[in-house]
Amino acid sequence: MLDMAEELNRWFEEGRDFAVATVVSVGGSAPRDPGAALAVDGQGTAIGSVSGGCVEGAVYDLCVQALQDGRTVRERFGYGDEDAFAVGLTCGGVIEVLVTPVRADAPVFRAAVSAAHRGEAAALARVARGPGELLGRALLVHPDGSYEGSLDGHPELDRTAAAEARAMLDSGRTGTVEIAEDGSRCPGGVALFVESRVPPPRMIVFGAVDFATALVRAGKFLGYHVTVCDARPVFATRVRFPEADEIVVDWPHRYLRRTATDERTVLCVLTHDAKFDVPLLETALRLPVAFVGAMGSRRTHEDRNRRLREVGVGEGELARLRSPIGLDLGARTPEETALSIAAEIVAARRGGTGVPLTGSGTPIHRDVEGREAGGIRSRTAA
Repeated sequence: MLDMAEELNRWFEEGRDFAVATVVSVGGSAPRDPGAALAVDGQGTAIGSVSGGCVEGAVYDLCVQALQDGRTVRERFGYGDEDAFAVGLTCGGVIEVLVTPVRADAPVFRAAVSAAHRGEAAALARVARGPGELLGRALLVHPDGSYEGSLDGHPELDRTAAAEARAMLDSGRTGTVEIAEDGSRCPGGVALFVESRVPPPRMIVFGAVDFATALVRAGKFLGYHVTVCDARPVFATRVRFPEADEIVVDWPHRYLRRTATDERTVLCVLTHDAKFDVPLLETALRLPVAFVGAMGSRRTHEDRNRRLREVGVGEGELARLRSPIGLDLGARTPEETALSIAAEIVAARRGGTGVPLTGSGTPIHRDVEGREAGGIRSRTAA
């Protein structure tokens, strides 16, 4: 639900009660990952989606019912011959949805939505399975480990839940974790659904060229915080890159050494000029980032690799370099080239092959990031 923070924050400010249905578990070829949500207010207005259309009507009805009776429920939707085109997933997958009524004055939910709306890192942990009276109870956990709210009034459970949620927040993961409790309070334990919201990942585009203009737009479309860096002030301007979040005039390698990157950062080198590329890639290939790609012909790529070896870049480091950058789409224009680069970034992130789905036999929805995040781990409250 935190990915709808802008709209939900407005609902809170307007005093609207609503119900939110959140995907907490996914199996098979389901269209949405854990964390996908549909919200319905008291006037029947709906935002978001849990399945891309397969079960939206049934989930909408569950939200309306939750608004009426104030009860949190967990429902399972899967493929079936008889109901495939009614309330089943025609794609053949299975999803479990947690439907929670939320009052406009609910402090934990309101604080979570407000934090996400401000772009702050936060994790919302909810009881997705356990004693009926706990279902839907929530904690808001901050990066420093502090938290707001309570699951059942017992400090041990709250502390354990907060610690688990913080661990997931640290890595930006959304998914389920089981906490075993003693039989006197929670027979069978509780399953927490932890939804992490972290600042968007970075895309740094080096080289203020025409291809970069189109790539900035593609990066913003994919949800990246996009920076353009070039040593030439005449080209690195706001007029040329109005959609970039940042424009930096500096030598690329010098900027990369001083700026913050992490394991989600994408680096796209579009300069294909040795005096920029070699020192930049020498630095980039030794950073723990998600993606390093460089533009240029195959001849440029071979010459670049030779120069990188000469300055001490090892074969293992060179193997991380995606060059020439982009998938083979036959791209010609800057926009087509940006699309091919964006497609390779998505494929690298999600484990895709880049081949056409028609006739390939490869799974459409792979068990990576979102699917792994939906897996269950177990912990015991102290």
